[in-house]
Amino acid sequence: MHYWVRASSSDFGGTVPQPRSGHSAVNIGKSKVVVFGGLVDKRFLSDVVVYDIDNKLWFQPECTGNGSNGQVGPGPRAFHIAVAIDCHMFIFGGRFGSRRLGDFWVLDTDIWQWSELTSFGDLPSPRDFAAASAIGNRKIVMYGGWDGKKWLSDVYVLDTISLEWMQLPVTGSVPPPRCGHTATMVEKRLLIYGGRGGGGPIMGDLWALKGLIEEENETPGWTQLKLPGQAPSSRCGHTITSGGHYLLLFGGHGTGGWLSRYDIYYNDTIILDRLSAQWKRLPIGNEPPPARAYHSMTCLGSLYLLFGGFDGKSTFGDIWWLVPEEDPIAKRYTESPPKVLPENKDVAMENYNSQFAVKESQRESSTIVELQKKLDISVSLSRPGLQIMDELEDEEFLELASRLMGAGVFSNGQVSRIQATQVLRDHWKKSTPRSIPIKELGPLLRDYQRLIARHLANLQSTELGLPGKEAYTFYHLKNSSQLHMVDIPKLLEEYKKLLAD
Repeated sequence: MHYWVRASSSDFGGTVPQPRSGHSAVNIGKSKVVVFGGLVDKRFLSDVVVYDIDNKLWFQPECTGNGSNGQVGPGPRAFHIAVAIDCHMFIFGGRFGSRRLGDFWVLDTDIWQWSELTSFGDLPSPRDFAAASAIGNRKIVMYGGWDGKKWLSDVYVLDTISLEWMQLPVTGSVPPPRCGHTATMVEKRLLIYGGRGGGGPIMGDLWALKGLIEEENETPGWTQLKLPGQAPSSRCGHTITSGGHYLLLFGGHGTGGWLSRYDIYYNDTIILDRLSAQWKRLPIGNEPPPARAYHSMTCLGSLYLLFGGFDGKSTFGDIWWLVPEEDPIAKRYTESPPKVLPENKDVAMENYNSQFAVKESQRESSTIVELQKKLDISVSLSRPGLQIMDELEDEEFLELASRLMGAGVFSNGQVSRIQATQVLRDHWKKSTPRSIPIKELGPLLRDYQRLIARHLANLQSTELGLPGKEAYTFYHLKNSSQLHMVDIPKLLEEYKKLLAD
């Protein structure tokens, strides 16, 4: 079992990176993670922010260097490639505004010095949304991307010592051109997954490329892999991170619908088990972070670090840990579930509200248990693993409410959280199953469960009638990932009935 835990200020010192998406984050050995570039509010970034793993500290190094135009380092960009080899981080391409970039840089993280590299050979065209991976400790392989006019399916190999690019001649069947995919070296093969292809369709195919290791003397060639198990849905803008004997996939962007297409952003966690060669769902013991794409995910031993991303409306700056249940960070969640910190509000009043909410929750739970005993029923309203979160603690619920009201997350005292809750409930009361975005299902399900708990807690006698567990179809669900599209009409119907009651 793993747990998602939002990072707190006690987890590290220094100043965390500002919100962004389309950035890169690479591991330099086991000592640090280097974040570069990205995009926020149509503004492209060129900063370098480093997480010192041993000292649990974020910092911005003072980089030196000079490029062909006299600048210290690469210009602002997003959706570039970044690959680490030893203490060096190599950067290629990306986008600035509507312009695709083709410059090539390296950052020496021992002395924090940028160098613009002049390479030769088969030079790749400027592009963004390509994907790349290191081959051993000397070469880099890059596949695909978008050059502003067409999707690409070319393969380039860079020798980081000689700085020579070579376009790999591949025979036989090849993957459809794409961008926004992932590329991961697994032993002697490059695996690519997903992406957006020519004409716009989003893909869910997995391909392996051989012939990248000189000593093997293999003819370069692609093979499409169709593995058993619970394969992920088609997506782009996801991450695949190597950790131990499996690859971990998180998030991404897809589309849904038939007659009219709509965007879907994912927050599921799926692993590709290298030993059994099959897809599996990673068992998660709590609600995952908000859905997103174009984020970064890095592996720090047994922990994973998620940062940033975009959900179609908002750019994220939150940091999350994904940890095994035996990790101390996981114990912090299970022993004391996180609460929303007050933002620009009267702290004393917020603390009072939070304490009141906890007492009310305890009272409701006790009342429900007593009713169950008296009536000899088996409604599992307090089942292990199901936590009824108060509105004041449900950050995703409050953020969604604030967006509907056209304001920041309660950035001024004129908008109370009670008013925001009512606005969101009115919104769902008027909604149809087809109009509910996927990203609203988590907050909707939790509010549905809250209303049930309070409804049952208010029952004072058997004469009022306590419904059997079949009356509330989705109360037992741990999170919205257990819902299916066909469940949404029933969920909304039951929710509206609860509001009416």
